[in-house]
Amino acid sequence: MASSLSTKPFSADALSAFASLNSDLGSLSPAYLRLSLRPRLPKRLHIQAAGSTYGNHFRVTTYGESHGGGVGCVIDGCPPRLPLSEADMQVDLDRRRPGQSRITTPRKETDTCKIFSGVSEGITTGTPIHVSVPNTDQRGHDYSEMAVAYRPSHADATYDMKYGVRSVQGGGRSSARETIGRVASGAVAKKILKEFSGTEILAYVSQVHKIVLPEDLIDHDTLTLDQIESNIVRCPDPEYAEKMISAIDAVRVRGDSVGGVVTCIVRNCPRGLGSPVFDKLEAELAKAAMSLPATKGFQFGSGFAGTFLTGSEHNDEFYIDEHGNTRTRTNRSGGIQGGISNGEIINMRIAFKPTSTIGVGSGISNGDANFLTVSWIWR
Repeated sequence: MASSLSTKPFSADALSAFASLNSDLGSLSPAYLRLSLRPRLPKRLHIQAAGSTYGNHFRVTTYGESHGGGVGCVIDGCPPRLPLSEADMQVDLDRRRPGQSRITTPRKETDTCKIFSGVSEGITTGTPIHVSVPNTDQRGHDYSEMAVAYRPSHADATYDMKYGVRSVQGGGRSSARETIGRVASGAVAKKILKEFSGTEILAYVSQVHKIVLPEDLIDHDTLTLDQIESNIVRCPDPEYAEKMISAIDAVRVRGDSVGGVVTCIVRNCPRGLGSPVFDKLEAELAKAAMSLPATKGFQFGSGFAGTFLTGSEHNDEFYIDEHGNTRTRTNRSGGIQGGISNGEIINMRIAFKPTSTIGVGSGISNGDANFLTVSWIWR
């Protein structure tokens, strides 16, 4: 049976006629899609829009767009008979929720999650867990200019270059709302780790613009979530938290933004996690962290500062503690050596660029007309 799909390239006349329909087809396209009808060279290889799944034994797939019907995740590999409810995820989703303070995005969302599968009578069944969060504050019209101009430092242009089609409502899959699926699945992962190995994971803001929290001010052995949650910037030191908030306010009133650094620690991590070469634990953590929106840097243990030390200064000396365990007196390795966890506190830092979504515009030219591109304060 003959195929209904032809691989024969369009003729020049056909391409010209097809391109001339751009203005007419644009009015018929869904409001949330921007179709690129530029003539393209025929290609044998068509790369699909994959890349939304992470993990091996515990696999997470996120889905949804910023201003679509909703966002969420599918978790595969969660062990059975684990107590789990929406409330377990809602705690972390509430921490992620936008509109909590003047220094966050003003979008108003309840971010209320619903479990549709994988849990029966409050217990996991071992089958895929589907978690969904509806978008209730959709404002697609706020992004109307995206249909005619790319926003600077956003993914609008590169999505169009790759797929020839893109969302023009809040950036679609490139929006920070994609992280809702990560937060929900992360809550499940944290519960598994806590129950089976007593592992704790905490993260806090350690830098905002030029305000850098000194490392020796925070004791990672005793740090608590309450300390982190004690202020709107989530820095566990009150004095530096006020400095960070002031730095944000100083640029916020001008419609601008600043970047920062988040420090993440893992306590009571089991020894022996990770594998040599390509599956090193820090490499896996780096991939997970660097796939977050707006990330631009990743440091582990001593990080780049370690390059200023000599080998004798940087080496972590081993000793046997009172329980007979092999420990290190310092932790410049960040809890991982040779790509495998050694039982010490894992310490990593992730750098985030200044938010591209700002109220400051810049003029650009598209050849025929000038557009004022403005990054909106909505996501």
